[in-house]
Amino acid sequence: MRFLLRRLMHALLLLFGVSLLAFLLFALAPGDYLSEMRMNPQISAETLNGLRHQYGLDGSLPVRYVHWLARALRGDLGISFAYDIPVTQLLGSRLLNTLLLTVPATFLAWLIAIPIGIIAASREHKWQDRAVGVGTTTLLITPDLLLALGLLWCALRTGLLPVGGMVSLGYDELSSFGRFKDVVAHAAIPITVLVLSIVPVLIRHIRATMVETLQSPFVRAARAHGIPRGRLLFHHVFPAAVNPLISLFGLSIANLLGVSLITEVIMSWPGLGPLLLESVLARDLYVVIGSVLVSALLLQAGVFISDLLLYFSDPRIRSATAG
Repeated sequence: MRFLLRRLMHALLLLFGVSLLAFLLFALAPGDYLSEMRMNPQISAETLNGLRHQYGLDGSLPVRYVHWLARALRGDLGISFAYDIPVTQLLGSRLLNTLLLTVPATFLAWLIAIPIGIIAASREHKWQDRAVGVGTTTLLITPDLLLALGLLWCALRTGLLPVGGMVSLGYDELSSFGRFKDVVAHAAIPITVLVLSIVPVLIRHIRATMVETLQSPFVRAARAHGIPRGRLLFHHVFPAAVNPLISLFGLSIANLLGVSLITEVIMSWPGLGPLLLESVLARDLYVVIGSVLVSALLLQAGVFISDLLLYFSDPRIRSATAG
């Protein structure tokens, strides 16, 4: 319980800092959502003042932040200027769409990276290891934007997968299974982009950790006892190397979220990425802060899961916490 409370306090402090920094930076920038309305002679000053009061833009910056924070603690992140609906309602559907990409991409990336990283480490300096090194280096030096545009071009040329959006025309007329297939087809390219952007980093970390563990004395002793290679790698070496990889899980989510925002904009996927871009351009203050907070919350969730996995997998952490 002490371990969980400590991690929860860290997460809350980080979210508070993120919200404060986002609010200050955005609020101190010149102009606001109502700036363009001042140029319209048909809108009176009284109307503008009423709107500023309605949206909570007429107070000083510290007062506005305190009022917003008090509402946020009750689950109210404010009203969207552009959509005129609660920010929490707007973010709910967009967050679900983003998770439809990031969750499968995370699972697939680790599913691909673990066996490839283990094989590369077990075949160090051989052709398999060199091939993996060339492949991961190529993906690492390829910008995510170029990767997304390349896959988008291939889809347009081949026509094998739909391009743009989340669903096709006539989606409402499809059966339940047909709707599922349609969403999966539209998500295939964005998920592929996310997987290809994160999997080389994972492979290299897994390979480095496995190589270091393979040089340990207990591995040489296990080889001397004649333990088969496959059993040695997956039943002895990989469990011993798992702690750094668990720590990497939270960082991989942060990288994945960054790439996801770009990919969603390119692929016209209705997730947090396009919403954040539109809100920044429209100066929609509370939607921007809400989007940043949700992204930070997802990152903290990944780090929290990593901490829990480390706590249960490493008895040294449990002993240090208890002490």
